[in-house]
Amino acid sequence: MLPGSGEVISVNVTYLVHEGEWTGSVGRTGIDKRPISGRITLTENAVEEDVVADRKNHGGYDKAVYAYAREDAQWWENELGIAISNGRFGENLTTEGISVNDAIIGERWSIGTAIVEVSQPRTPCRVFAGFWDRPNLIKEFTNAGRSGAYLRIIEEGDIGAGDEIVIMGRPSHGITISDLFIARGEERFQIFELLAAPESSNSVRQWALQMIKKK
Repeated sequence: MLPGSGEVISVNVTYLVHEGEWTGSVGRTGIDKRPISGRITLTENAVEEDVVADRKNHGGYDKAVYAYAREDAQWWENELGIAISNGRFGENLTTEGISVNDAIIGERWSIGTAIVEVSQPRTPCRVFAGFWDRPNLIKEFTNAGRSGAYLRIIEEGDIGAGDEIVIMGRPSHGITISDLFIARGEERFQIFELLAAPESSNSVRQWALQMIKKK
C-alpha cells in the first residue's frame, strides 16, 4: 500500500431521472445523484441502483464510477458563492483527503471490498450545464481544471460512506488526471502514446490505443 489514502464521505446514486430539452440526445438523464445510506455494490461496470441514460457517452468499463473530491466542491462553493451538496457534480463517490485530480492514470484504489482503477478525467457537457442551469459552466469547469476522475471496476465489491480509500499502486509514467484534462491537440495525443507503452497495465494500454485510433 502507498501513502495518500482518503475516505469516501458519501456514495451517490440517481435520485430523480430528469427529462427536458437540456438533457441531451436521449431526452433523459440520471445526473441528479444524491447520497444514500448503507452499502452498495460496484458490479458489471456500474454502480448498483444508479441510472445511466446516455450509454454512448457515459458509463461502461472506462466510466463505471465517477469520483469528485469534497475539497474541489468547496472550492466551487467559494468561487460561486453557493452551497453545493454531495452528488451535485453527478459523482458516485464524494471523497475527502485524497487529491483526485492528482491521481495517476492507472492508479488503483481499494475501497470497501472493491478495487477500482483511475481511468480518465470527466469532460463537461451541456447536460451538466443544464442541470446546474448555468450556461457558461462548461467553460468555467474546463478553466478550473478540477475535473474529478472516472474509475474502472477491477474487482467487484461493496462500498459505503466512511470507507477508506487505500492507494494500492501507482504506474511509473506519472501522468495525472489533471495532466490529461488540460492537455489539448498534439500534447494530448502524445500523452495517449505514453499511456499505450507496454509497461502500462493492460486496461490502461487498451484504452490509450483506442484513443489513438480516434485521432
